[in-house]
Amino acid sequence: MKHYETVFILTPVLSEDQVKEAVSKYTGIIEEKGGKISSLENWGLKKLAYPIQKKSTGFYNLIEFTAESGELIADLELAFKRDEKILRFLTVKLDKHAQAWAVERRKRMKAEKA
Repeated sequence: MKHYETVFILTPVLSEDQVKEAVSKYTGIIEEKGGKISSLENWGLKKLAYPIQKKSTGFYNLIEFTAESGELIADLELAFKRDEKILRFLTVKLDKHAQAWAVERRKRMKAEKA
């Protein structure tokens, strides 16, 4: 099993329900293709480093998951490219050091919320 994380930015004109619907669409694609989601984070509305499609903010989301093959990645990125709600996306394969860092980051976030 290979570990991946994908970050995508949704257009800021969406409502909260539309953002949740879009995130559930992509988590559904991952699960449908045999992937297992290990973490899902909504980072909220953030300012972009530079304007994209004349927009200066966007809803950031992070999904960490495991998958058997790269076919899932190809299908997921094709869905991102076809969706006009997506401003940008990036999917990376995590090595063992990045996986350990991700676990530590999640622990810190839980501790901060408590």
